[in-house]
Amino acid sequence: MKKVNVPQGYNTVMPYLIVADAEGLMDFLKKVFDAVEKMVVPADNGKIMHAEVTIGDSCIMLANSTEEFSVQNAGLYIHVADVDATYDAAIKAGGTSIMPPDDKEYGRSSGVKDPWGNTWWITTS
Repeated sequence: MKKVNVPQGYNTVMPYLIVADAEGLMDFLKKVFDAVEKMVVPADNGKIMHAEVTIGDSCIMLANSTEEFSVQNAGLYIHVADVDATYDAAIKAGGTSIMPPDDKEYGRSSGVKDPWGNTWWITTS
């Protein structure tokens, strides 16, 4: 495989979430995962055409859905320092429990669906 030139601050593979309310999702990510806003590119209609946030060393791209680009949800697996606190923050921020925190063979883990339909598998190894 040829070496890929990935720009600094990005990963070889990054999620790109297209949701009905990108601004709301960005707020959720900031509250729950301490996401840092990297960039926001507004569309002519004031919606978000493209945005990027970082969580730890990872970048997540997101945008508002349009007629051309419909909602595209994802399942994301995220390592955090404290599963229980992060799970609680996600529920408080409007998420729905899929799996409450529990000890598994691979670490403490939980699952939350955010209000935009994305599933977050939250784990501490």
